[in-house]
Amino acid sequence: AAPPSRLYGNMAAPGAAAALVQYVVLRGDLVRPPRSWPLGAVVAQACHAALAAAHAHRQHPDTRAYLELGGAMRTVVLEAPDEAALRALAETLKQYSIDHEVWTEQPENVATCLALRPYPKDQVHQHLKKFKLLK
Repeated sequence: AAPPSRLYGNMAAPGAAAALVQYVVLRGDLVRPPRSWPLGAVVAQACHAALAAAHAHRQHPDTRAYLELGGAMRTVVLEAPDEAALRALAETLKQYSIDHEVWTEQPENVATCLALRPYPKDQVHQHLKKFKLLK
């Protein structure tokens, strides 16, 4: 393992790695009636999606640089209104060859969340700007 100074040395330094962000898009309808999932269950969906995206793309230089940021990692959690909007976003990302993972809860086979691998914000923000921050 790398020494802590190497892992966290870039935290204050501006540069390409500092501009990396991982976007997570979670279905907002999961926390509202009639679904009303417990908050912890919804947070777990976001965690699963973020980890799945980081793991699937762990060899990508941006993912490696992002993970080396340690406590300076930047994650933005956005809200999709429902499953249809989440799936439409996934299709758009696929068309533009943007690496992402859709988390599908089993055995229900329900898409709950989507996460991109870490990207420079300016490379992917245009596809996500219609989604608001999760509240």
